[in-house]
Amino acid sequence: MSKLKKLPDFKNEDEEREFWANHNLLDYFDINKAVVNPSFPNLKPSSRTVSIRLPEWLIASLKTLANKRDVPYQSLVKMFLAEKVKEENITPLS
Repeated sequence: MSKLKKLPDFKNEDEEREFWANHNLLDYFDINKAVVNPSFPNLKPSSRTVSIRLPEWLIASLKTLANKRDVPYQSLVKMFLAEKVKEENITPLS
């Protein structure tokens, strides 16, 4: 087996994405040393649960719309909220 290449340091995700679009993973990683079903105990979720009170008619309407689009209604609510925030040109705080 040939020697593995050294993985470069990436400045951001876009740079890394471009790199992997043009390079073979097997040139950089030994597949025989791969961890099957790795555990990430310190990984923090990228979303947070919130509680919000909505009128029954609104929930029913959202569920009807979601059913027509064949998506879960909570996903539809997230889509609607994200669209509205984007319309208002609000930059998220990271």
